[in-house]
Amino acid sequence: QVPLVESGGGLVQAGDSLRLSCVQSGFRWNYEGIAWFRQPPGKEREGVSCISSKDGATYYADAVKGRFTISRDNAKNTVYLQMNNLRPEDTAVYYCAAGPYESLVRVGIWSQSQYYYWGHGTQVTVSS
Repeated sequence: QVPLVESGGGLVQAGDSLRLSCVQSGFRWNYEGIAWFRQPPGKEREGVSCISSKDGATYYADAVKGRFTISRDNAKNTVYLQMNNLRPEDTAVYYCAAGPYESLVRVGIWSQSQYYYWGHGTQVTVSS
């Protein structure tokens, strides 16, 4: 059973919106940070946004501030990433990940080695 499953990706035009979902199963949110990372074609994976499962604190990469919004529904064990005003440079495989929030705050929210669960990813393609 895959702990995290992403959905909602697709092919859109610049300026359009998409909402990604990350559903967790097999474990209970305790005090995790749940994050979205992305890997553009030919580039390294990078952090996009993160939310605390406990107090809802949010973090955003500079490239997406003001356009993307992360939210959570603990009752549904789901984290969302609302992506507005999409740009061609947002094209990437988007991954959901979960890790211990206290460690993430201490080591760095975008420290990928701290995340112990990863989804398989969902493709987002933005055409110009």
